[in-house]
Amino acid sequence: MAKKNDVTVEDKLRALYDLQLVDSRIDEIRNVRGELPLEVEDLEDEVAGLSKRLDKMDADIEVIENDIKSKKNLIDESRVTMKKYAEQQKNVRNNREFNALSKEVEFQELEIELAEKHIKEYRAQIEQKKEVIEQTKERLDERKKHLEHKKSELNEILAETEKEEQALIKKSAEFEKNIEDRLVNAYKRIRSNVKNGLAIVPVERGASGGSYFTIPPQVIMEIAGRKKIITDEHSGRILVDEELAKEEQEKMQNLFAKV
Repeated sequence: MAKKNDVTVEDKLRALYDLQLVDSRIDEIRNVRGELPLEVEDLEDEVAGLSKRLDKMDADIEVIENDIKSKKNLIDESRVTMKKYAEQQKNVRNNREFNALSKEVEFQELEIELAEKHIKEYRAQIEQKKEVIEQTKERLDERKKHLEHKKSELNEILAETEKEEQALIKKSAEFEKNIEDRLVNAYKRIRSNVKNGLAIVPVERGASGGSYFTIPPQVIMEIAGRKKIITDEHSGRILVDEELAKEEQEKMQNLFAKV
């Protein structure tokens, strides 16, 4: 095989156009997948978020239930204390002691009343959270089903195209190795700056492929001569003549059929 620097301009153009055809086929395969990978990723994030939200609400309910237990214990303790003060009132020696114990009993009654109020509020919070949990579970189930459906779609497409895509990626890397680094870099730069990823295009009806800008006859002749690499002044794409393009397209169709 000739060294990179020993090949003719025509050889370089053919190699670049072959690389373009392979990369364009990879683009087509990826376009078939479309937004599915991103949809699957978004759904996975949503499912994870909903699951995390459910875990948090379950933990919140557990905390509230522990608060209810604490308030119930406080009520029980207050009732025991009230009973103790009531017994002590039977043995007081004067009104001052009796009134002091009465105030303690009143305080415990207020503690019980406040605790019961808190318990009522806590139970309302639990009911509210349980409603949200049910709604979240329904949403989670629906999102999980949708995720499985989208995953199934994606897996079907991957099963059909992944082998071909990997083979083409390998072939693209092989083609790059046989092209000068400066040309590969130029190709990649142009490819990244155009919407359809076409960095190498044939001349069609006197214009750059996919463009309406006419190319001067003298330039078309130079392109057909394959003696130098010529770029389109409007799009910056590298241009090849139509005949070369057809020859390479036929050759690459045979390659794609074998992949």
